[in-house]
Amino acid sequence: MSEYAHPEVLVSTQWAADHASDPKVRFIEVDVDTAAYDQGHIAGAVGWNWQTQLQDNVRRDLIDKSALEKLLGQSGVSNDTTVILYGDNNNWFAAYALWQLKYYGHKDVRLINGGRKKWLEEKRPLTTEQPQIAPTQYRATGRDESVRARKEEVFAIVDKKSKGQLVDVRSVDEFTGKIIAPPGMNETAQRAGHIPSAANIPWAQAANEDGTFKSAEQLRQLYQGKGVTGSGEVIAYCRIGERSSHTWFVLKYLLGYDNVKNYDGSWTEWGNLVGAPIEKELAASAP
Repeated sequence: MSEYAHPEVLVSTQWAADHASDPKVRFIEVDVDTAAYDQGHIAGAVGWNWQTQLQDNVRRDLIDKSALEKLLGQSGVSNDTTVILYGDNNNWFAAYALWQLKYYGHKDVRLINGGRKKWLEEKRPLTTEQPQIAPTQYRATGRDESVRARKEEVFAIVDKKSKGQLVDVRSVDEFTGKIIAPPGMNETAQRAGHIPSAANIPWAQAANEDGTFKSAEQLRQLYQGKGVTGSGEVIAYCRIGERSSHTWFVLKYLLGYDNVKNYDGSWTEWGNLVGAPIEKELAASAP
């Protein structure tokens, strides 16, 4: 993993196994399937539910600063704790949680390369026991808006007032408007298609079969081949911001792009906005 721009944000499954009892490390599992944690998890790991714990349950937004502080405190995380995140589906929501922790200023947060999938493939042990957690007092530093894009910034790119690049990380069928959301997903929009000028680079193309990230050279070829060079601002989006968190992580930490943001409003916001331009043809994915 030393080939990446910031290899320190990834740990191997072996590293995770070796540090399972480290008091300075807290493992947290965040899954698409919110029941997966209860079926078996890494010993000592805390489980977070992305629907009820990482999103505001009244308005569509991230949890606020005080809610995050409470969640981290209940999870036994201090400001100097090394947080190791992992989850199913190649770390979809683990990356979303990492992005959110970075947004609120936590310094040392990493992903297990390959996540839950690689851990299971290697037949490493799981437990159903709930960890005994000593609560802490956590204090978030504030919001880092440099990692989060708002719709106004997206409009600036679409209207050519900014030279940024948009990366749509959804499937080709979502991008072209054949479907609005993946099967079984409830959060949706009124219209299908994609944001004009966006390059379509599905998030899963950045991962190997075992869930680990592809090599730095493979990733460079993948994104630069679609014109996403990192020469200016890059904004990634998907449907609700979790898949684009994965791509944001790749571009920012593995390739080292300086100015990368996650548009967590994503298609659920854009596809519902009155007056927001939409395209459906596949040609817009070309560089």
